[in-house]
Amino acid sequence: MSYSAPVKDYLFNIEHLANINHIASTIPAFEDAGLETAQAILEECAKFNEGVIAPLNVEGDKNPSYFKDGNVFTTPGFKDAFQQYAEGGWQSLQHDPNYGGQGLPKTIGAAAMEILNSANLSFALCPLLTDGAIEALNTAASDELKKIYLPNLISGKWTGTMNLTEPQAGSDLALVRSRAEPQPDGSYKVFGTKIFITYGEHDMVENIVHLVLARVQGAPEGVKGISLFVVPKFLVNADGSLGERNDAHCVSIEHKLGIKASPTAVLQFGDNGGAIGYLVGEENRGLEYMFIMMNSARYAVGLQGIAVSERSYQHAVGYARERVQSRPVDGSIKASAPIIHHPDVRRMLLTQRALTQGTRATASVAAAAYDAAHHHPDAQVRQENQTFYEFLVPLVKGYSTEISQEVTSLGVQVHGGMGFIEETGAAQYYRDCKILTIYEGTTAIQANDLVGRKTARDGGEVAKSIAGLIEKTEAELQAAGSDAAKAIARELAAARKAFLDVVDFVVANAKADPNAAYAGSVPYLLLAGNLVAGWQLGRSLLVAEKLLAEGHSDKEFLEAKIATARFYAEHILPRAAANRDAIVNGAQSVVGLPLDAF
Repeated sequence: MSYSAPVKDYLFNIEHLANINHIASTIPAFEDAGLETAQAILEECAKFNEGVIAPLNVEGDKNPSYFKDGNVFTTPGFKDAFQQYAEGGWQSLQHDPNYGGQGLPKTIGAAAMEILNSANLSFALCPLLTDGAIEALNTAASDELKKIYLPNLISGKWTGTMNLTEPQAGSDLALVRSRAEPQPDGSYKVFGTKIFITYGEHDMVENIVHLVLARVQGAPEGVKGISLFVVPKFLVNADGSLGERNDAHCVSIEHKLGIKASPTAVLQFGDNGGAIGYLVGEENRGLEYMFIMMNSARYAVGLQGIAVSERSYQHAVGYARERVQSRPVDGSIKASAPIIHHPDVRRMLLTQRALTQGTRATASVAAAAYDAAHHHPDAQVRQENQTFYEFLVPLVKGYSTEISQEVTSLGVQVHGGMGFIEETGAAQYYRDCKILTIYEGTTAIQANDLVGRKTARDGGEVAKSIAGLIEKTEAELQAAGSDAAKAIARELAAARKAFLDVVDFVVANAKADPNAAYAGSVPYLLLAGNLVAGWQLGRSLLVAEKLLAEGHSDKEFLEAKIATARFYAEHILPRAAANRDAIVNGAQSVVGLPLDAF
């Protein structure tokens, strides 16, 4: 099943929800990055990914990366495709022009990244981690380290990794044992084992830049004693050429449920005297710097959830149009018909479509907030957008990846028994997306962040301010007057009230009864993500109705946007009330069963 990037949907969101022309007109750095630029880039991005990257997706599942004699060999075709990716400038889209980047807004770059992930999730993980490494170095590294590493990472000549997890320390980084010994020349020798390192070793580029968390001798215990180091696979000479191999080696790669073409490495540092590393920023501030990279990656993983959902939806629609089985229940066709005529198949396809488009709209709005937070000339505008973006990140990561489980499962279901057969390709998306709710912080970790840092800490102030914006959209929908607009307004209001009930519950219990507040953390994240996605689709409907009234030429696209928004409101937003009831009324039953009874 071939992939076709939904460029119209990206551009609709970028123009009408993210308001790219406002970004271009108010942020000097982006004055040339309006809608016309976005369209040109995304159309070219679609062409490249549809033609070069997407055809490798199934091949990567059947012939994944493999480990031999300390080396990792990627799927046939990956190395050449990555060279084309780098030469096309795709790695450099959002990055600093001072180091060879194109300096485009995240609002455009995020859409391009989603296209890449839809084309091939396993392939896209390498650029994703490199983006995070670039962002961390650009924020915290010395000018000397930036000069050496950023141009090569931004150009795609080298790739980057993130090294946090160790065998004894999963998400609890206070348990990190890797150590770093300072050397007379200012470098460090790094020792330790890191696991689950995406693209920690591969054959697509000449050098791999590892960002590694480790403790300097004498550092405080816990997370306050962790530092961040650049540890390159090959050392870099003064003239920029590559020197000798560093003491950083891959000892194995994992055999996984999905994303099989992406090598997940176990890396050993310092078995032969110590891996040479260079301190990023200051000692003992490594976790702070790594979170820059991690927050970038968390947003990007949310995009992955949306991307694989889109691919699964397209696959399911293609099959439903071709698979002939049974007569329609309304008698409209007197013989067996394609299954897309059956109401429940249409319900499943619309659920896939609505969840995908709703989360995509949320991600686009979040990207615009990021751009304003980092680049707007007005400090107050920057702060307001930073606060909004930070609230949305756990929703983009958590909700978008959780719904990908549902969407890809429905993709298998639409295929019936053939979905369970690998040859149809539907199962790959289902397998590939499972990891998305786990890495870069599980859904529960995102949800705990939403409860603690994003809701309880400020007494629910930001959450309630967002609810106020949603209430304004409800009023606009009521004023619009159409049946669809009023239906969305009704369901949006009910979901918003459920959200506010939970915010009040979280604020009241976060300190008084933390088990009660955190027992419902994931349902709270799902409720909040659902509400914000429904809000954005409500905004989409208002735009679509206005454009239709003005005689816009693409009537079919706009009518489909309206129908999708209404379906989301009537079939998905009502889940908010159930989540609210479980959170507010069911906290004690979560912890009620004695541990010995499990």
